[in-house]
Amino acid sequence: MKKLTFINCILLGGWLSGAMAADKTQPVYKSAKAPIEERVNDLVGKMTLEEKIQQLNQYTLGRNNNANNVGEEVKGIPAEIGSVIYFDADAQLRNAAQKKAMEESRLGIPIIFGYDVIHGFRTVYPISLAQACSWNLNLVEDACAIAAQEARMSGVDWTFSPMIDVARDGRWGRVAEGYGEDPYTNAVFGVASVKGYQGEDMSDSKRVASCLKHYIGYGASEAGRDYVYSEISNQTLWDTYIPPYEAGVKAGAATLMSSFNDISGVPGSANYYTLTDILKKQWKHDGFVVSDWGAVPQLIDQGSAANRKEAACQAFSAGVEMDMMGHCYDRHMAELVKEGKITMEQIDDAVKRVLRVKFRLGLFDTPYIKETTEQERFLLPQSLATAEQLAEETIVLLKNEGNILPIATDSKQTIAVMGPMVKNNTELLGSWSGHGRVENVLGINEALDEEFAGKANLVYADGCDFDGEDTSKFSEALETARKADIVLLCMGEKRGWSGENTSRSIIELPAIQEQFIAEMKKAGKPIVLVLSNGRPLGLAKVEPLCDAIVEMWQPGVPGGKPLAGVLSGRVNPSGKLSITFPRSTGQIPLYYNQRKSARPNSGKYQDIPSTPLYEFGYGLSYTTFSYGDIKISKADIKRNEKFTVEIPVSNTGKRDGAEVVHWYISDPFCLITRPVKELKHFDKQLIKAGETHTFRFEVEPMRDLSFVNSNGERFLDNGEYYILVKDKKVKVTITD
Repeated sequence: MKKLTFINCILLGGWLSGAMAADKTQPVYKSAKAPIEERVNDLVGKMTLEEKIQQLNQYTLGRNNNANNVGEEVKGIPAEIGSVIYFDADAQLRNAAQKKAMEESRLGIPIIFGYDVIHGFRTVYPISLAQACSWNLNLVEDACAIAAQEARMSGVDWTFSPMIDVARDGRWGRVAEGYGEDPYTNAVFGVASVKGYQGEDMSDSKRVASCLKHYIGYGASEAGRDYVYSEISNQTLWDTYIPPYEAGVKAGAATLMSSFNDISGVPGSANYYTLTDILKKQWKHDGFVVSDWGAVPQLIDQGSAANRKEAACQAFSAGVEMDMMGHCYDRHMAELVKEGKITMEQIDDAVKRVLRVKFRLGLFDTPYIKETTEQERFLLPQSLATAEQLAEETIVLLKNEGNILPIATDSKQTIAVMGPMVKNNTELLGSWSGHGRVENVLGINEALDEEFAGKANLVYADGCDFDGEDTSKFSEALETARKADIVLLCMGEKRGWSGENTSRSIIELPAIQEQFIAEMKKAGKPIVLVLSNGRPLGLAKVEPLCDAIVEMWQPGVPGGKPLAGVLSGRVNPSGKLSITFPRSTGQIPLYYNQRKSARPNSGKYQDIPSTPLYEFGYGLSYTTFSYGDIKISKADIKRNEKFTVEIPVSNTGKRDGAEVVHWYISDPFCLITRPVKELKHFDKQLIKAGETHTFRFEVEPMRDLSFVNSNGERFLDNGEYYILVKDKKVKVTITD
């Protein structure tokens, strides 16, 4: 036994010696045990200029299903390419492309595969604008984790999400992709998304790298027109548009995407101040920036660069490390280096940023993904349950005259259901729906049939289309309405009416839909208007015609089931608006945190009220809530002293319900004028009928009461501040 042990020791020692010798011959960058920075530096030191430049380019691979990018055909992906946008969901194709990179390139540098996973990959959940109406950060984080799992298992390592552009103009189609009009709301939901996508470790086989977009001010595009100029002062840049991105970077977002817009004369994709001074120098972000699709050559169209070579120099020098489908870096970077317009030091820094993210994703150590079935990846029971719950909580009850909702089922009423959205499952997916499939969406009609089976008599009629002038079905629909006890009108927008490049001059419903609603009013029956859309709508013409209005947004694969639950009362609506609904397009821009007017009682519209139809944070419930007075732990506060505020909220109705409490602050006098109120905290809790819950907000003066100047410097003035909840407020005084 001793002899065998001795022999084994000799053999083991020989194996270890061989392994150590092998380790000495293995480059540091290939060692999974070496620190990431050592691996990055080792690899960059071995790369040629051409290999470095290739890492700074992104091509496409797979079926291109984005209507805005049609015409781009992928041919001959270089083995050394840094990244591709992966339009497929096939592990085999992805692994084949990765194998080319690993085995046919000199150094075996893996590709990072990106894709627009905006609100779900295959399990599509509600659009981001709707998600914010849930005011449920945990649910949004869970949904993003599901999207990450489906994406990573399908070959995608990196998502171009979340979009955290503060957007206050409903004419801009991309309001659907963000979290609404408020900086704080975009910040906290952006952070939740980053956490959901990346988790604690991006190398996890079910996580992906996130990308904050569009950096920065894209939501300020003039008149809501996509890709156009935006006039943003440095003050507004810092107090409105920067906060979500700063929060996202601090949360660890791996990458950012530069914006299309021209920011006060300097395009977002050539803006050294935002891309380098702020992002890299002030915030110390060590990941990389990718341009939006073709944003680098578009510097020519914007009048900033004369040609692609100049565009490459401007974008790269400003701080854009990766050129998405612009073919500016791959064609002109080497020449720019030769001419001394771009230094090798700049190139090395950019390449290190790209490689750093790849190492953090674990791509060097696990470049391939396991091939799995769709059943193993997609539409898992828990994934569907999360999507359904999120869709339920996004629904906002805007009007409920006479408590017409929920629909009483004890008398087995006849419900007339009509409108273009009733059987149109495609439109419920929303824009940027990833790999979502219409056959996985439960239609409104199917959901209603299931929900009200044996409880109500449902009769259907088409009524009208989304747009056009065809009124031929009006009379039939009116006869159906007259025979019913209640009329349910399912109206709204097609999925392609919001999203990228979908600006609209007005945000009212199309004339044919408004006309149809007015026609159905002639039946003399209660009307419930259901809206599915990707932006706030101007409802001044139709609101008086309806007894109830339900905003269901574009819910994704849950489709009509959450809506049916709200209509029947199985679900008590708890959503509250994340964006203001103006009375009409003419009121835009209209948002809750505007500055004070020089003449508060003047400057009003002469033809309509100047107030919104439905303000930010608005939303009804099937129960009622009573708010007590705000209680404060201390009224006179030192500037570095925390304090707490509390408010009791009682459910005074007969149903259990979830209530969202929004905590605002107000600084009535400041040398830099501030918004009339600013959201700083929110909380959502289920309160049972007859019970009371005390909501609490711990205030840190520098964090919650301070403001920022045009240089990005935070300051906190001594003096009076107010904490506000609904119509309640309490004063605090800050002193040294």
